[in-house]
Amino acid sequence: MKHCLIVDDSAVIRKVARRILEGLGFRISEAEDGAQALDLCRREMPDAVLLDWNMPVMDGYDFLRALRQMPRGNEPKVVFCTTENDVAHIARAMHAGADEYIMKPFDKEIMTAKFQEVGLA
Repeated sequence: MKHCLIVDDSAVIRKVARRILEGLGFRISEAEDGAQALDLCRREMPDAVLLDWNMPVMDGYDFLRALRQMPRGNEPKVVFCTTENDVAHIARAMHAGADEYIMKPFDKEIMTAKFQEVGLA
């Protein structure tokens, strides 16, 4: 079973994403910020990360840069979630190592399509 780490400071977003991703057959872990997410990745690297961009403690950009600097091997696919729709914001995330992005709010169809695009669904 594939493992997805959901990283978002919103409990509501984590709950919605969990329901969708469990329906796609993923085992789920959750983190409220990038620092918690890095700790989880050090213990068990997931197959996928659904990553919020704006979070306290450590934002999605800093988390992603740190994740991509970890020792090579099992590199998770990263789909970042954002409310920002400007091209510069999206380009910065993709340059930092994101594989795909989803605009909030999202639904099951959007999530399924994006995870299929990165080879996970």
